[in-house]
Amino acid sequence: MLKIGDMMPSFEVLDQDGQVVKSEDFIGNGRKTIIYFYPKDNTSGCTAEACSFRDSYAALTEAGYNVVGVSKDSAKSHTGFRAKHGLPFRLLSDTSTEMLQAFGAWGEKKMYGKTTMGTLRRTFIFAEDGTLERIIEKVDTKNAAGQIL
Repeated sequence: MLKIGDMMPSFEVLDQDGQVVKSEDFIGNGRKTIIYFYPKDNTSGCTAEACSFRDSYAALTEAGYNVVGVSKDSAKSHTGFRAKHGLPFRLLSDTSTEMLQAFGAWGEKKMYGKTTMGTLRRTFIFAEDGTLERIIEKVDTKNAAGQIL
């Protein structure tokens, strides 16, 4: 699990358009970066979270943030999810879970009395230089952007 002050882990994944996205893309560009991890496209909590970021996107960008969502869904799934809900930010596809694991957003989850491995809903906020400033582990899906603003 990342700790405050750690540098952004190195990653290279595809976005919803099949474009390669690297950690270096978010470091030294003069903007802070919000990387939020969510379990699955088109589920109620994940949709609420994405729409919270969508609805506050102008305020977030005015405050100097990049916004990026990450799940293990495919780029194709992300394309549909993004179009259906009018999401103005990139969605990254981590089908291998390497990025999820590097950030500490992959682990044991309990659901209906069963323990499984899966995506842990977490939000990481990085400074312009790639230093971790904040982690939100208890994400309020309907007010995810408000927790940052």
